[in-house]
Amino acid sequence: MPAPALTGPQYLGEGLKLVLRPGLRLFVLLPLTVNLLLFAALIGFAIQEFSGWVDALMPTLPDWLGFLQYLIWPLFVLLVLVLVFFTFTLLANIIAAPFNGFLAEKVEVVVRGTDDFPAFSWGELLAMIPRTMGREMRKLAYFLPRAGALLILSFVPGVNLLATPLWIIFGIWMMAVQYIDYPADNHKLGWNEMLAWLRQKRWQSLGFGGITYLALMIPFVNVVMMPAAVAGATLFWVREGGDKQLADPR
Repeated sequence: MPAPALTGPQYLGEGLKLVLRPGLRLFVLLPLTVNLLLFAALIGFAIQEFSGWVDALMPTLPDWLGFLQYLIWPLFVLLVLVLVFFTFTLLANIIAAPFNGFLAEKVEVVVRGTDDFPAFSWGELLAMIPRTMGREMRKLAYFLPRAGALLILSFVPGVNLLATPLWIIFGIWMMAVQYIDYPADNHKLGWNEMLAWLRQKRWQSLGFGGITYLALMIPFVNVVMMPAAVAGATLFWVREGGDKQLADPR
């Protein structure tokens, strides 16, 4: 039996296979088109501003420590890449939230073999927007104070050397929170109950979040991997017994 941390990454690979099925393509193509346009705009802006952002974050060292600039420069390049990644992921998921909710529903239908959800219609999609956007705002309320603290840390000379690994650890956890929330929200599981369930599945969650984080860091591949992450998270929810949390919330 594989270790819990190793089961998480399997869900992303299976999710990618699922979203390539003909019956699910409609729910993938719409958010995919939006995300492609958003990604192209953001990447163009980031290319223009990248060196300035790195210079702003880099600490000023005395001349006799100038050689350290070459050693720590890659760390701050990585930090900027992580911040750009967070920005893109945040915006893309807010825009695609209603589509992602529908995709999670349809993946669950495929996995379980039973359809307990309303049939797709544009009216149903519009009706989902207030609920899904409200849930995205709840994620923002969870994300922003923690991200703000890390951002402040990123500008504190010396201490900011810790910022990059802390951003990565936080990002891995947020990937699990972001995507597993879609099937949880479809089943009306409360925010705090969803977090409690993820903590119970901590190693599986970190395994899924870690591989999702890596996949979404790859330019252009990340656009395709977003719907795959939704599908993989839905598989995670079904196979790890998310419905049991509904019967016995903690």
